[in-house]
Amino acid sequence: MSASVPDRAEAHEAGRIHRPHSPPPRWRRLRIAPADLSASVTVFLISLPLSLGIALATGAPLQAGLVAAAVGSLVAGRLGGAPLTVSGPTAGLTVVTADLIQQYGWRTTCAVTVLAGVTQVALGWLRVARTALAVSPAIVHGMLAGIGVTIAVAQLHIVLGGTPQSSVPENLRALPAQLADLHPGAVAVSALTLTVLLGWSRIPGAAGRIMRLVPAALAAMLTATAVALALGLSLPRVDLPSWSNHALAGFPEGPALPLAAAVLTITLVGGVETLLSAVAVDKIAATRGGPPVPRADLDRELRGQGFANMASGALGGLPVTGVAVRSSANARCGAVSRNSAMLHSLWIAAAALLLVPALELIPLAALAALVMAIGVQMVSLHHIRTVNRHREALVYAVTAVAVTFLGVLQGVGVGVLAAVAVALHRLTHTRITHEVREGVHRVHVRGQLTFLAVPRLSRVLHLIPEGADAMVELHGSFVDHAAYESLQDWRTSHRAHGGSVRLTGLRTGLTAVGTPTAAEPCPPGPPDASGAPGGPPPSEHELVRGISAFQRDTAPLVRSELARLAREGQRPAQLFLTCADSRLVTSMITTSGPGDLFVVRNVGNLVPPPGEESGDDSVAAAIEYAVDVLRVRSITVCGHSGCGAMQALLDSEPGGDGTPLERWLRHGLPSLRRVASGAHPPARLAARDPADAVELLCLTNVAQQLEHLKAHESVARAVAEGRLELNGMYFHVGEAQAYLLTESRGTPVFDDVRESEADLTGAS
Repeated sequence: MSASVPDRAEAHEAGRIHRPHSPPPRWRRLRIAPADLSASVTVFLISLPLSLGIALATGAPLQAGLVAAAVGSLVAGRLGGAPLTVSGPTAGLTVVTADLIQQYGWRTTCAVTVLAGVTQVALGWLRVARTALAVSPAIVHGMLAGIGVTIAVAQLHIVLGGTPQSSVPENLRALPAQLADLHPGAVAVSALTLTVLLGWSRIPGAAGRIMRLVPAALAAMLTATAVALALGLSLPRVDLPSWSNHALAGFPEGPALPLAAAVLTITLVGGVETLLSAVAVDKIAATRGGPPVPRADLDRELRGQGFANMASGALGGLPVTGVAVRSSANARCGAVSRNSAMLHSLWIAAAALLLVPALELIPLAALAALVMAIGVQMVSLHHIRTVNRHREALVYAVTAVAVTFLGVLQGVGVGVLAAVAVALHRLTHTRITHEVREGVHRVHVRGQLTFLAVPRLSRVLHLIPEGADAMVELHGSFVDHAAYESLQDWRTSHRAHGGSVRLTGLRTGLTAVGTPTAAEPCPPGPPDASGAPGGPPPSEHELVRGISAFQRDTAPLVRSELARLAREGQRPAQLFLTCADSRLVTSMITTSGPGDLFVVRNVGNLVPPPGEESGDDSVAAAIEYAVDVLRVRSITVCGHSGCGAMQALLDSEPGGDGTPLERWLRHGLPSLRRVASGAHPPARLAARDPADAVELLCLTNVAQQLEHLKAHESVARAVAEGRLELNGMYFHVGEAQAYLLTESRGTPVFDDVRESEADLTGAS
C-alpha cells in the first residue's frame, strides 16, 4: 500500500493509519432471537394448510406434505445458503409429482425425489446456480402460469364435490357433467374458504389489524372447518394414515428414460424456483431495514435444497424447493437468521405428531379451494404486464399453453424453442428501404445485416440506376461476411459504371466478421464563416448523430412510457448521488429507466455538510427535494475507481482554495483526514485490500459522505421515521463490477453486488 495518503494528509492534519486487532473468537451458546421465534410461528401457520393442500393436489399421502415441510425446511435451513428462505412442498412441482405418482406409484416418486436431490447437489458443487437465472423470465413465468391453470382446473372438481381427472383436457371435458352434479355442501364450504381467504386482508379498522395477525390461509381453514362441523355437513375430510403405515422411498421401477426426464424436470424446475425465491428474498431483506442479513450464496443454496430433497424423498416426503410465499413472509416478519426456518420445521413436526385429530376435521373441499386460489394467483397480471413491456408476451403465452396441455418438461421445451425463434426473428429481421431525395438514391438498412437479408439487399441495390449518386446508411451493429461481400461487389460495380457510393451509419465504417475496413470520410460541408470548408466541428457531428439515432431508434420504444411520466409526474424511488465522471453511466450500471432515479452528479460525489459556507447549495437542495417532496425510499452515494477528484485531493497543497475546483474539493478533506487519522478502521473490498492510495481514498470517501448525508435534517428525520435507507456503493470501472457498502465489526466493507433479476410472486 502506498504511503502517499497519510503523507499527504499530514499536510492537512497529522496522523497515521493503523488497523485494530480483531478480538479472539469466543464460543457462545446458541441464542434464538425473538424476531426469529415470532417469524417462525407465522410461517408455520401459513405453511401447515398449504402443505396439506399441495399434497392433496398431487394425489400423494397427505402426510407427505408435512414430512416435506418439516424435513425440507430443517435440512435446507441448516445447510442452504439463503438464511431467510423457507423450504417445503411447492405448487410449482404439483403437476410433475402428480404425473409421477399416477404412472409409477408413490415409492418410485420418492426415489425420483432423492435422485433429483443428488443432481441438485452435484450442480451446486459445479457452481452453475447463476446459470439457471439466465433462463428467460418469460419462460419461467409462463411455466408457473401453465402450472397454475392446471392446478386450478383440477381442484375445481373437488370444489364442486367431484374427483379430478388426470389432465387438463380431460378435466375440461368432464366439467359440464360435474357442474350438472354439484355437491351443495362442498360448494358452500369452498365458497366460504375463498371468501375468507380473499377478504381477510380487507377487514377495516383496529379489529382488522388484530385479526390480520392470523394468516389468511389459516383463518380460511379454521372458519370453513368450524362452519362445516357446526352445520353437521357430511363431507370428505383430511385422512392422515397411521405413521406406522407411512411409505418410504423404494427402488425406482419403470422405464429409465421417462424416469430420467422426471429427475431432470424436478431438478431444474425446483432449482430455478429456489434460486428465484432466494434472490427475491434478498431484495426484501435489503429494503426492510433492521439488522443486516448476509446475501444468499446461490450455489450453497442449491446444494442445501438438494440435501433437503434427498432427506424428504428418503423419508416419504414430497419434493421441496425454496418457496416464495413462505420465504417472503419470513423476511417481512423480521426474521434475522436461518433459525426461523429451522424452528418452523419443528412446529410442523409437532403438529404432524400431536394435532392429527384436529387436522382430520378439515374438509377436503376447503383445502381444494385454498390450492385453487394459489393456482389462480400463479397467473400473475404483474408478470404479464412485464413480459408484454419487454415484447416477450408470445414466449409467455406459448409456454403457458404448452405447459397446460403437454406437461411441464415438454411445455418448457416448447417455450425455449419459442424464445429462440423470437430471438432469431429479431436478429434476422432487417428492414431495407429505398428513396430518392435531392437526386441521391438513399438505401436505409435497419437491423443486423446477415446472409438472410442478402437477397432483399440485392433487389433494392439493383433499383439504383447506373451512374447515379447513391448513399447506403447502415443502422445496425453487425454485418456478416456474405452481406459484406455482396455490398462490396455492388459498390465496385456501381463505381465502375460511373456512379458514386457513400456508406454511412457505423462509426468504424463498414465492418464484417474478419474483414475490417476503414471508414469512408464524409464529403466536406459548405464553407463556414471564415471560408474554411468542413462545417461543424467533429464534436457537433457526434452530438447530431447521437440525437438522430435516438429519434430514429430509441424514441419510438420509450415514447409511451415518457408520455405516461409526463402526465403523472416523476415518482423516483431512489436518489442516486455519484461523480460527474463520464465513464459512470448510471442507467447502465443500475439497469434503470426513465423515472426510476433522481440523479445528482458532482466532482467527487461529495455531500457538503449542512451549515458550511460553500457558495453552492445545489446538493443540499437536491437532497431536500428528493426526501421531502419526491419521498424517495433510498439514497445511494456511489464512488468509483480512478476518481480524478480523489487524485486531486492527494495532490493538493495545504490552504489551496483559490480556484473553484479547490474550493469545492475541500468538502473531501474529511475523507482524507479519516484515512490518515486511524480513528476509523480502513475501508476495503470484501475480496481484497485497496489496490493503491487512490482506491483507499475512493472507498473511504463513500463512507464519509454518508456521514455528511446523515447530518442533513430532512435525511435524519426520514431515517428516524423508517421511510428512508442510505446505501454506499463503489463501481470499479475497469472491472465493470459494482460493490455495496456493509459494516463488518465497524469496518466499511464493500461486497460484490449480486444479480437480482427475479421477481417471483404468486407462487406458493
